[in-house]
Order: sequence, then structure tokens, then C-alpha cells
Amino acid sequence: MATCALSMATSFSHLFTRAEANALLLALNPLVEEMMRSRARLLELQPALEPVLQKMIGNGGSRATGELLTVFERLRAALRAIEATGVLVKDMQTGLVDFPSRRGDEIVFLCWRHGEPAVSHWHDLESGFGGRQAL
Repeated sequence: MATCALSMATSFSHLFTRAEANALLLALNPLVEEMMRSRARLLELQPALEPVLQKMIGNGGSRATGELLTVFERLRAALRAIEATGVLVKDMQTGLVDFPSRRGDEIVFLCWRHGEPAVSHWHDLESGFGGRQAL
């Protein structure tokens, strides 16, 4: 079991302590907010996508196309910035992220969702949000 945990640890760029995860929240929170805002705006624009795509086929442009590309870029930038920290995005709608961590000999995820005041839960690699347990 320890060998499996060790090989799993090497697939993560960093294993966070609870203190490190909580310290990162100050920088992470605005990125998660931008991710959530951009995702919501893309969903709002979704009904307008069909006509925009049809115009694009005929080389026509539209204001919606420009906004769509801008929102996609903001979303992509937020996701890249979050992932660059070593944090894993699990749900863009709710702002759920996981911090790879070690609990004893086991590799686990410290789990945080936008709006929570601190990282206060964890779960194993397989159980996900439904298996969250208080730290």
C-alpha cells in the first residue's frame, strides 16, 4: 500500500499541508470566483451560440463572438492559474477544488468549496465530495 501511495504522490506537483492550503486561499479565492463567473456567463451566452456559429461559417462576425472569445479566455486563464498552484479543479459551478495531501501513509485530497471559510475537510482519492470528512 505504501508503494502505491508513493507512486501516486509523484504524480502531483505538490502535496499540501492544511496550513499551506489555507494560506493559498487568499490568492485562490479570486481565481475561483473568476472561473465561476466565466462559466456562468458562457452558459448565459449558450442560446446565442447557434446563430453565431452559423454566421462564422459564412464568414460573418458578431459582437457575441467577440464576447464569447473573451469569456473563454478569462475562464482558461483562471483554470491555468489555479492548476499552476498544484490545486485540482473538481467542479467549476460550485468552485470545488482539491489539494493533494498526505494523511499518514495515504495520499488524500484536502477539499474546499468556494464560500467555505477554510479548508476543513478531506476525502480519499476515490470517494470524492460525497466522501468528505471533517479534519
